[in-house]
Amino acid sequence: MQRTVGAPEDLGTDVIGIPTGTDVELDLRLEAVMEGVLVTGSVRGRAIGECVRCLGEVVENVDVSLTELYVYPERAAVAVEDGDDEEDVRELEGDLVDLEPALRDTVVPALPFQPLCRPDCPGLCSECGARLADDPDHSHETLDPRWSALGSLLGSNDETKES
Repeated sequence: MQRTVGAPEDLGTDVIGIPTGTDVELDLRLEAVMEGVLVTGSVRGRAIGECVRCLGEVVENVDVSLTELYVYPERAAVAVEDGDDEEDVRELEGDLVDLEPALRDTVVPALPFQPLCRPDCPGLCSECGARLADDPDHSHETLDPRWSALGSLLGSNDETKES
């Protein structure tokens, strides 16, 4: 089954994610198995975020595999008794499969933890916040405060030369 759906809310992290309502392509196969329904396939979408170094826009294509077992309600109770965490057991809701939690659990870990606009992004100037990629020769003249006393001597020496 191939289908394009709108992305649910919060499909990402604070710095990158698939915007709510944008297209997410699902190419899924649903199979009846003894325990319930096995859903396998792929999820594709376009994540948008901010570069963690320069705050520029980052666009990442997401293409991940999805494999999830949705169990019948009576099997879910047995799985929890056998030691599976209740939150890890996906249960069929009548004849319906709720893909949103599985989609989130598959897509979010596949997103970059620290997205970059490019691998060698120099980031921002720590003094003024200028993008260093725009001006690679950007610099500030800073004097070490330990040398300030010598600077005052240099200034008085210039005055004596002028007199």
